[in-house]
Amino acid sequence: MSSISEIFGCMVFNEDVMRERLPKDVYKSMVKTIEQGKPIDSKIADVVANAMKDWAIAKGATHYTHWFQPLTGVTAEKHDAFISPVGDCKVVMEFSGKELIRGESDASSFPSGGIRATFEARGYTTWDSSSYAFVKDGTLYIPTAFCSYTGEALDAKTPLLRSMEAISNQSLRIVRLFGDSLTQRVTPTVGAEQEYFIVDKEIYDLRKDLMYSGRTLFGAPAPKGQELEDHYFGPLNSRISAYMAELDENLWKLGINSKTKHNEAAPAQHELAPIYATTNMAVDQNLLIMEYMKKTAEKHGLVCLLHEKPYKGVNGSGKHNNWSLATDTGKNLLDPGKTPAENIQFLLILAGIIKAVDEYQELMRISVAHAGNDHRLGAGEAPPAITSVFVGEELEEIIDAIVNGKTYTSVKASVMDLGIPTVPTFRKDTTDRNRTSPFAFTGNKFEFRMVGSSQNIALPNIVLNTAIAKEFKEFADILENAENFDIAVAQILKETFTNHRRVIFSGNGYSKEWEAEAEKRGLCNLKTAVDAYKVFPMQKNIDLFKMFNVMSSVEINSRTDILFENYSKIINIEALTMIEMASRDIIPAVSAYIADVAGSAAAKQAVVPDASCFMEEDLITELSELNNAAYKAVKVLRNTVSNAAAMKDHILQAEAYHDDVIPAMNDLRDKVDRMETITASEYWPLPTYGDMLFRV
Repeated sequence: MSSISEIFGCMVFNEDVMRERLPKDVYKSMVKTIEQGKPIDSKIADVVANAMKDWAIAKGATHYTHWFQPLTGVTAEKHDAFISPVGDCKVVMEFSGKELIRGESDASSFPSGGIRATFEARGYTTWDSSSYAFVKDGTLYIPTAFCSYTGEALDAKTPLLRSMEAISNQSLRIVRLFGDSLTQRVTPTVGAEQEYFIVDKEIYDLRKDLMYSGRTLFGAPAPKGQELEDHYFGPLNSRISAYMAELDENLWKLGINSKTKHNEAAPAQHELAPIYATTNMAVDQNLLIMEYMKKTAEKHGLVCLLHEKPYKGVNGSGKHNNWSLATDTGKNLLDPGKTPAENIQFLLILAGIIKAVDEYQELMRISVAHAGNDHRLGAGEAPPAITSVFVGEELEEIIDAIVNGKTYTSVKASVMDLGIPTVPTFRKDTTDRNRTSPFAFTGNKFEFRMVGSSQNIALPNIVLNTAIAKEFKEFADILENAENFDIAVAQILKETFTNHRRVIFSGNGYSKEWEAEAEKRGLCNLKTAVDAYKVFPMQKNIDLFKMFNVMSSVEINSRTDILFENYSKIINIEALTMIEMASRDIIPAVSAYIADVAGSAAAKQAVVPDASCFMEEDLITELSELNNAAYKAVKVLRNTVSNAAAMKDHILQAEAYHDDVIPAMNDLRDKVDRMETITASEYWPLPTYGDMLFRV
């Protein structure tokens, strides 16, 4: 491998490439577009497109694509060649500004929640010039937004960009109040840690449930799990190390700051963490990270599993969304400084964030609601479904002092001395961390830990940006007209922390006691995705998004329908997969084993008529009862799936899948998993948890 500095960003049409290939005035215009969020000057589009095309061809590209994020949770792309015919037998390579800026896609073939009918097919993709284009697999990828012919957003990126504009404008009002006249733009930044599992490809190919649904629908626990805590941060085995090395190189070429890699808590579980980036670029990059995790794994005879809960009884996978606010002058607005109690601007921003989380806790929950994430949230390994904020001991004491009208006495950081001469002393943080918190302050950013590993991080950040922008707007509206600024700020801080103190929690989020305490505080506990989706179209949510033109009521309602429909489709696929596996593979295999055990008993008694067959009789009885019960459970599941699938109303259908189909699935799994533990391994038709977790 070449040096990292040589390959990093080599496949990206970034600022360095623009400086080299664009005329000086065009380059300056592009930088202004990217840094200040200004519209691209249509006069320079052809120049940029031609330079981009020449650069991409030099990198081996023959095609270009408008790369967008429809409401499927993954990306979409349609590839067009640069070729343009000249006469009968010749072509030239062309790419116009019009082709760069706008594309067209079939808007009726993607989820639209009723916005587009089959006969209303036209939709547009339009270049997101603030996210760099790149070359991948011989194609120039142009990040774009996607909307319908009538203007509604049909993607994840359009409302994300609108929310970024909203929080930039309102954050600017806040910093202006504190005398900052230099900052021209405030940008939300994100670093999304990505957890994932790896399984051997040959083993994966023998599991229909992994292939169809991304998780194991059957499987008894292995004798060893994660109880020894020996996998977390453990040495990387050679196969995983080689995979991670190639993955890093692929990501570095695309300008993705893949920084940290390590073994996670569960066997065969790992994590990749990038350095933060501007939110829209972070979203694009996380989608690329997930894509390359899968593609690179295949080259190593492996499969990457991004489902939130591939294995029952084993820790699931999340995606920690580290969110902050950065000015174009290089400041982090969430940096409390050495004396946070005296940093009034920081405290005002902190107050706005806490108020936003409390007032829009349902939206926070909705943004991470997903069928896969239902298996993870509140499972004693991830944050609960209750949204709360952890700020740490020092900030909590400052907040308490403000609420109670007392003077805060600063606690200086102590020095950690381990008493070992060869180990240097170091300054201890003034605050511990809380890994059970859904939304935790971690020094200079908030870590939104509820996001599922397979999810697009766009919606969580849309919610964060918009809700916090609304609170900043309320603060700025008051302070810009205040007769006495200092008194007004003090009053806002006291009222905000007093009224929204209930959402701050520093204890064990996994405990049953917290669930009871949260209910007393009046915090919502939307335990399932279905519960969460129901409150998406609440009027206060519609009003919030309409306030900043992030989403219209039509767009919110369409997304609600899509979420319900997607949930039902996921459970339907899982249920049908269970029916097929149980009916065609597992029940016949157990029947064959029962027959062979019975034959063995008969053969034994033929040789020794008085020989005891207690073991065979006991095994046959237990397996026969379980196999019959599994057969009946399959029939029940088939009927519940048919009933749910026949429903026309999306909400009622999702409820039926949750209330009827999932319990039937769980009942079938219970019978099958018990059979696995007493069926001879050579008869069992599926690789076991031990095979999947420990043979990588």
